[in-house]
Amino acid sequence: MTDTSPALPPLTVTTGLPPAPVSPDVEMDDLPTAPLAGVRADDAGLARMIEAFRLLQVRHARVLAHESAAHGLGVTDTRFLVHLAATEGHATTPKQAGDTLELSTGAMTSLLDRLERHGHLERRPNPGDRRSILVHLTPSGAAVARAVSAAYADAFSEAVPAAERNGVAVALEDIGAALDRRHRAATAR
Repeated sequence: MTDTSPALPPLTVTTGLPPAPVSPDVEMDDLPTAPLAGVRADDAGLARMIEAFRLLQVRHARVLAHESAAHGLGVTDTRFLVHLAATEGHATTPKQAGDTLELSTGAMTSLLDRLERHGHLERRPNPGDRRSILVHLTPSGAAVARAVSAAYADAFSEAVPAAERNGVAVALEDIGAALDRRHRAATAR
């Protein structure tokens, strides 16, 4: 299915209610626009960026859900496999993974159990701490992570010319860092 919606739909005033959950069958033109509280009316560029980010999140959620289902996994399972693959062969402890994914100890144990049953990861003793274990990707887990990552690489390659990729990467890193600072400040209160 080809997405024929405009790159950025026109911004409209909303009621301030959160948008309804998005079904995979809903076209992007049918989505409500997000309230842009706190954005000056004369800053159309900022409003457009925020709306583009919101739509990117919706589209990302769709792709992640589709890729996860295609591999017989849940979204959080897939996020973890991609995260673990991004560590470039370094294992992680369940505690570190739970912190990254913001999962409780019990939820993390369930996730590891599921992925281990699927043959996508294995638990091994931690040589640096006999009381803990390390989680490692198996070849099938690495294959899932590569397949999911390839879907994103294809989209980024299609959308961003090679000459602009470093600039886009810097902008995304800076936005991520700014969001991180806001989160840390809010949780420190």
